[in-house]
Amino acid sequence: MERSAQESEFIERRAGKDRRKTGTPSVRFFLRGGRRETNRRQADKDTLFCFDRYSQSLFGAVVLILFLSVADALLTLLLTGHGAVEINPVMAYYLNIGPYTFLTVKYLLTCLAVFILLLCQNIFLRTIKIYTRSLFYVIIVAFISVILWQFYLIYKVAA
Repeated sequence: MERSAQESEFIERRAGKDRRKTGTPSVRFFLRGGRRETNRRQADKDTLFCFDRYSQSLFGAVVLILFLSVADALLTLLLTGHGAVEINPVMAYYLNIGPYTFLTVKYLLTCLAVFILLLCQNIFLRTIKIYTRSLFYVIIVAFISVILWQFYLIYKVAA
């Protein structure tokens, strides 16, 4: 079976060095970052796929989650100083060690959760029929609800 001229030309263009085999990223990558923001292929929709860039709204959601986590931790410390009890057994353990340990562990656990969600942001959860990236906004609503409840408790303590 003979190849056409176009097929031969196509094969010859690919005869050079495979750029995907390079081990270290270029300097340009470190200065400007990568270019991949979304999946390009339909087959990649159901797989774990890392990206170089993220949307501004997703960045804002991550920053807001981290800020709300710290605010929650500080309000928890304030409330426990007035006799409240931490009901989360993991965080209660670290609260008994000390406030700085509690703050550090709370922040690091939140960072770990956000990192895992960022890695899995484009996975479609078939059981609940949403993409994982939607969970960022669910977490924000949950943190805001907890903080509002803590403000209510502080108001009750002050009254």
